[in-house]
Amino acid sequence: MRPRRLQASSRGGGLMVRRAMTGGRTGDGSFRWRGAEVSRLEALSDAVFGFAITLLVVSLEVPHTFAQLMDAMRGFLSFAASFAILFRVWYQQYRFFRRFGLDDTVTVALNAVLLFLVVFFVYPLKFVFTLVVDEFSGRQYAVLGDGSHVPVFTHRGEPAQMMVVFGSGYVLVFLLFAVLYMHAYRLREELELTPGEVLDTADNVRQNVLNVMIGLTSIAVALAVAPRYMGFSGLVYMLGGPVLTANGFYAARRKKKLGEAGAKAEPARVEAGGEPAGRGGRGKRVRR
Repeated sequence: MRPRRLQASSRGGGLMVRRAMTGGRTGDGSFRWRGAEVSRLEALSDAVFGFAITLLVVSLEVPHTFAQLMDAMRGFLSFAASFAILFRVWYQQYRFFRRFGLDDTVTVALNAVLLFLVVFFVYPLKFVFTLVVDEFSGRQYAVLGDGSHVPVFTHRGEPAQMMVVFGSGYVLVFLLFAVLYMHAYRLREELELTPGEVLDTADNVRQNVLNVMIGLTSIAVALAVAPRYMGFSGLVYMLGGPVLTANGFYAARRKKKLGEAGAKAEPARVEAGGEPAGRGGRGKRVRR
């Protein structure tokens, strides 16, 4: 089946955001979009991500003292960091559905688990970033709603447990993305992916597997070190920058080689009366 076109009517604010982001485009870079219409599956996903963001929101009450203002600012910084992580997950899911337009049973099931994990991941996410902000601001306690102060941790093993919970959510989210891209790779012929798109899909599998490995490394560090060195478990996530950058350079080299090979093969293909390379067929929305 051909990808369905965007409908003129809007079914919610999240869908309006998706339509605005498309801007009439038919792809990103060299990858042609096969999911033109926003499906009901994506509408549900937008609603769940919106709900997850509301769970992050700090108190909207106007501060009455400077101390309350500083507390609100600390909450805003942790909210901003958590929001950035959630937006990264949302955008990766958005791009997956735009590229492949899949709504078969496997994709629906995997996406359902992903949405469950997103909601589960909200509180550990905010807790960790709130703790980081408090550490940098010198606060060594948690402030309850009634203004009383309590210690953040009461037992020696709690910091490690916190990082294991956070790392488990991180690992499972990116593991699901890796499986989703592997599923799309398996359907590459039905989706009529071009050689470049097949390469991009494989690169996305590798990128998500690298994120899984980073999360597992953080969990291993958390279980191995003493509580006073627990910060090293969090620092492991900073490896994502150089590791994913290196993966990007590797993927770019592979695409360059593919382009050079296609350029060399083009003259012979044209002389033989075939179609020029790189013209992928019209995409199909796969249903099963």
